[in-house]
Amino acid sequence: MSTQTFHLPDVGEGLTEAEIVQWRVAPGDAVAVNDVLVEIETAKSLVELPSPFAGTVGELLAPEGETVTVGAPIITIAGAASAPDAAAGRSEHGEPATASVEGEGAVLVGYGTGAGATSRRKRPAERTETVRASVGVVAKPPVRKLARDLGVTLSDVTPSGPAGEVTRDDVVRHAEQASVFRNIATPDAPAERERTIAVALASAPAASAPPAVAGREEAIPVKGVRKATASGMVRSAYTAPHVSVWTDVDATRTMELVKRLKASPDFADIKVSPLLIMARAVIWAVRRTPMVGAAWVDKEDGSAEIRVRNYVNLGIAAATPRGLLVPNIKDAQDLSMRELARALEKLTLTAREGRTTPADQQGGTITITNIGVFGMDAGTPIINPGESGIVAMGTIRQKPWVVDGEVRPRFVTTVSGSFDHRVIDGDGMSRFVADVASILEEPALLLD
Repeated sequence: MSTQTFHLPDVGEGLTEAEIVQWRVAPGDAVAVNDVLVEIETAKSLVELPSPFAGTVGELLAPEGETVTVGAPIITIAGAASAPDAAAGRSEHGEPATASVEGEGAVLVGYGTGAGATSRRKRPAERTETVRASVGVVAKPPVRKLARDLGVTLSDVTPSGPAGEVTRDDVVRHAEQASVFRNIATPDAPAERERTIAVALASAPAASAPPAVAGREEAIPVKGVRKATASGMVRSAYTAPHVSVWTDVDATRTMELVKRLKASPDFADIKVSPLLIMARAVIWAVRRTPMVGAAWVDKEDGSAEIRVRNYVNLGIAAATPRGLLVPNIKDAQDLSMRELARALEKLTLTAREGRTTPADQQGGTITITNIGVFGMDAGTPIINPGESGIVAMGTIRQKPWVVDGEVRPRFVTTVSGSFDHRVIDGDGMSRFVADVASILEEPALLLD
């Protein structure tokens, strides 16, 4: 019986390493070609790696939580029949097999079919249900392991993490509650059932207290998205000369429009928020000042050029349990209000669930960061690498505002922005922010 070794491939991003997040198989499991073996985290996204072999899992060569380099062996499969041109996870030239991300998972080029390759190998029933139901749930590897040990299905747990992730306390609390309900489900007589419920509720443990701090300091390894974000922000801050401007805005009519859209049947199944109007305002303002969507490009011969892009790939900064991600909506200038609302909703959900692909984060032209959701009024954000402008929207709150010589309560926000002064001069960036503010003050201008 032959044994094949699967080496960590470059998943089409030109990266050199990835972290093993969660194994989807265990030694002794039977796998078919294209069954998902493992979930890895690169500097840009979570990626599921399908098997290039059919056979029986032998040894897992890298534990969950470990960072491994591209080309390193991660798993062995006995009795393996490989997919064409991808033996041992390497090409016919001995290099790691190329990979690409398609749809929600990863389909490795040369590892078998792409479309229609969604079948998963059968597992024992109890493991199958847990794995299937937990796909898309945001949780760290130790939390996932704890859930497996306690027999908890992650998708049944109510998350309490700041970015929508399931925490350790969430899993423990769910397991404790499930235990209580199992204990009270057996009595048949009403009186006995009531007594059992009373005893169970009286003895139910209190909410878990925060874990005790082990020491005065804690070291957190810098890797994955955090490592890539740090590198990109340092490169941006020390390469592009940043300049920031901001202005306060009466966004009362924006709030009125949001209220009307929420009540409209056309938006009944779509989440609508002020971010939608902000996005339309940015797209409109970019059309009037195209340089804010341009890029500074250093050429190999030492010269440079400014590349004006006559389209808007609108980036939305998203705080996730894995760190800061900036997926973008391609050709946002071509979308209707409804289509843009749908795209924003999908982008947010995908990022929160950890399913943002590398392609979703590439090619952005300008970014919005909604710091208002954190209660912040304004900020001076750092430009996303490869772009020349980023706009921040502060929280919208009622404040006294002078209207026609009278002080009235109005919904007020602050629009701020940072720009690459190599590309944009003061008049351009000021005109752009003023245009965004004018739309938030009077959304009817979008009809022009």
